[in-house]
Amino acid sequence: MADRDTTGEGATPDAGGASAEDTAPRESWQIGASHRKVDAMERMRGVTRYTDDLKLPGLLHCKIKRSPHAHANIVSMDTSKAMAMEGVFAVVTGKDFPIPYGVIPWTPDENALCVEKVCHVGDGVAAVAAADEDTANAAIDLIEVEYEVLPAYYDPQDALAEDAVSINPWSRKGNNLSKDVVLEFGDPDAAIEGADLVVRGDYHFEGTTHAAIEPHCAVASVEPGSGVLTVWSATQVSHYLHRELAKVLEVPAHRIRVIQPPLGGAFGGKSEPFDLEFCVAKLSMMTGRPVKCLYTREEVFYSHRGRHPMKMSYETGFSKDGKITGVASRTFLDGGAYSSFGLVTTYYSGQLLCAPYDFPAYRFHSTRAYTNKPACGPKRGHGSVQPRFAMEIQLDKAAEQLGLDPIDLRRRNHIGSDRATINGLMVGSNGFLDCLGSVERRSGWVTRRPALGYGRGLGIAGSTYISGTNYPIYPNEMPQAAVQICLDRSGRARVFSGANDIGQGSNTMLAVITSEELGLPLEDIRVLSADSDLCPVDLGAYSSRITLMVGNACLDAAKKLRRKVCGAVAKRWEVPRKRVTLAGRRAIDIEDPERNVPLAEAFQWAEADHGLLGETGSYNTPKDRHGSYRGGTIGASPAYSFTAHLAEVDVDDETGVVSVERIWCAHDCGRALSRKIVEGQIEGSSYMGFGEAIMEEHLVDGAHSGVHAGPNLLDYRIPTSVDTPDIEAIIVEAPDAQGPYGAKEAGEGPLHSSIPAIANAIYDAVGVRLDRLPFSPPRVLAAIEERKAREASGELAPHKGNPGDEKRSA
Repeated sequence: MADRDTTGEGATPDAGGASAEDTAPRESWQIGASHRKVDAMERMRGVTRYTDDLKLPGLLHCKIKRSPHAHANIVSMDTSKAMAMEGVFAVVTGKDFPIPYGVIPWTPDENALCVEKVCHVGDGVAAVAAADEDTANAAIDLIEVEYEVLPAYYDPQDALAEDAVSINPWSRKGNNLSKDVVLEFGDPDAAIEGADLVVRGDYHFEGTTHAAIEPHCAVASVEPGSGVLTVWSATQVSHYLHRELAKVLEVPAHRIRVIQPPLGGAFGGKSEPFDLEFCVAKLSMMTGRPVKCLYTREEVFYSHRGRHPMKMSYETGFSKDGKITGVASRTFLDGGAYSSFGLVTTYYSGQLLCAPYDFPAYRFHSTRAYTNKPACGPKRGHGSVQPRFAMEIQLDKAAEQLGLDPIDLRRRNHIGSDRATINGLMVGSNGFLDCLGSVERRSGWVTRRPALGYGRGLGIAGSTYISGTNYPIYPNEMPQAAVQICLDRSGRARVFSGANDIGQGSNTMLAVITSEELGLPLEDIRVLSADSDLCPVDLGAYSSRITLMVGNACLDAAKKLRRKVCGAVAKRWEVPRKRVTLAGRRAIDIEDPERNVPLAEAFQWAEADHGLLGETGSYNTPKDRHGSYRGGTIGASPAYSFTAHLAEVDVDDETGVVSVERIWCAHDCGRALSRKIVEGQIEGSSYMGFGEAIMEEHLVDGAHSGVHAGPNLLDYRIPTSVDTPDIEAIIVEAPDAQGPYGAKEAGEGPLHSSIPAIANAIYDAVGVRLDRLPFSPPRVLAAIEERKAREASGELAPHKGNPGDEKRSA
């Protein structure tokens, strides 16, 4: 179920830098409507061709041999038996990939295949190309590897010990420190010391993985004659993959083509290159035949790049009236064996906490360590979900001790709009108060919360997130996004974009913007995306950047074409251009609607005046959104979304089972370009947060040599439709001047506060604080039994009266 709340806060955007005539208010015919995704019917009919569906003539199959050890030197490797096997065409090892890579250019600390040592169970050491998968699997079993086993570390603080053996062979520091960040703003120690109330807490957010339905897959083929290498990959960052392929394979970038076929989910798990893409490319270059590699589900788990486990300690000072006086945090991040996005994650663990609440003073110290686990990376809400969990529980603890309503305490600390955070990040529009008010009203918080009996509870939490990173991953002055649009004289439009549609609906967003400006229905617009030979460069689907950045680029191009078409029609009608509008496949005289022509005719007039009707649009970020200190650009964004979650739970105090009955999520997306897609993103994010709260944990068993505790979708539990609570998605609109039509992100922000909202609801239900995830029945039951013992001793009063009272649900 979904609804919309609207706030007038925020300026009307001047999208695309267009003239006053182009930005004058006009009735929208597409923006804010509900649309079916442009590729929905193909997916529903089962005719969509994913990467694994590609069948090229002469296709070979690749399999990768992986390490059984968490940490070991490679003493020797013999591939001769595999190479001699019938049906095997080529074998590659780490020696074929000596150049390290990394999605962050400052931390290239990974080889396509291990060269001298392995750093976690599942690290790739060799790969084969064979006539079929069975032969490839048999061949990798014949590869003989001799290892020298080394001590392994599964906890970041153990790995940071002075006598610990260095894990990553490319680490410049010679130890297991991946990144250490200390940033201080104001005097947090004095602010906390002088506070009326100080809340201290230790929190542990266990790692989780993405669990996308489609496993990673890649196909490579070298064109005879030209030698151009084409790689089809289930990636969400085609451009960064293209760059790293050129670097590692030492092939000029203009001789590589990267195509992203339709994707079956990613959530951050396909945000960087993986070993399979390099292996199929190299094997295809060696054999002259196309090569495919499809991960097993177990390989997906060992490739990982999921959410970092974090151990967090927080101190938060409050005045008597509930205002925050200062915040200080100490965080240890378990990074796994490689850097991935870890440099950024370490900053995000502190930088993105400074809204939606005003911090007068703040310090965070975050340390990321290498461990002998699969590398952690970005998962939906990259780097800021974990600290948000801690901070929102801190606020709830303070509200209880100060005798304040938890929603009221959050209102008192609201940062507001059009101002900088304590760490210098510029917040534009801000609909957080409307988000709080929406979930408060919809849930009946004021009347129902005090009426719910023991075992039943309501919990609140809030959050913020970026609408794209203000700077690209590798420094450059070029646009972050670009779009080309071509109009056909038949009355159709073709949109070319390098953006990766990973299921979030970015192709539909581009079609909606094109439709709004050019008057075409969505079925008359074809979006071609994520093909490096056909499309302009885009940086990929990460950090919720596409709606704002690619949307602005598309709007820029579409407005240029609109001016040409409207001008051509106005010329023939002998009226000012502003009198012509485009809608419903027609060009219409606004003052005399009876005068209109089909768009196909209008396009032909414009083509006669201007030649081929094609335009480009691009977007780059403003550079005034952050502080000037080292690290000040990390966390900066053109705009920030805001979210409030309110959860209702039922807790069985005899079993510890937590049933999340309902989640209300109000999300400030600036402006909803396509209502149904925004609602879907809110629901999907809330669902994912609910799963992480109740079920999910990506565990490596140190007692059993570093193997994954359950690398499959049976043992790694995620919620089914039966488990999932009712989710009410509430769209709040606070248009931001930086976004197309005022739009901000909606893909990741609606996840963050779902987890602490559930934690706070559990406390409201049974009086136990759960500071470690997930909230599994054994963990919840142990906390309940501990509280009951303290109640029996007289240390605590019974929560909500007699636990035996009948539960009430107002």
